[in-house]
Amino acid sequence: MRTTSRTVVRVVLGAVLAGSLAMSGCAYNSSSADVYTASQAQREETVRMGTVDSVRAVKISSNNGQPSGLGAIGGGALGAVAGSAIGGGRGSIVTGIVGGLAGAVAGNTIENSSAIRDGVEITVRLDNGDMRAITQSATGEIFRAGERVRLLSSGGVTRVTH
Repeated sequence: MRTTSRTVVRVVLGAVLAGSLAMSGCAYNSSSADVYTASQAQREETVRMGTVDSVRAVKISSNNGQPSGLGAIGGGALGAVAGSAIGGGRGSIVTGIVGGLAGAVAGNTIENSSAIRDGVEITVRLDNGDMRAITQSATGEIFRAGERVRLLSSGGVTRVTH
């Protein structure tokens, strides 16, 4: 491979990696009881007291099970560039296509797995007898059946805290 071709490959790889990293930073959405958005701060919340009825570990998908396609596109581009560097002539075209397909599958898998985080579903019996189930990110705060908790609600968002 000529020096110019190698430089182009390195530039493309660098751009794809930088773009993928930049876009993955934008995808973070927290459902943690400890994280407030700027618009949620300094707003009055309704506080209800209750007792934990049950707790269940769950997984939370930040992309709602729908990948953005950036993982597949980035992986496909990286795979195609890497694959085309193997072989020469028509062989590099074939390996570029195979590398692109394999990279797209790998990129999509990585995007989906990075969008999953641990959560907890907490079922609470309110003091008035009503039952509520709230799902939020697992933050290390442990909830156990029989414990007294607070439900903080504002704008359709409810958090469970001690």
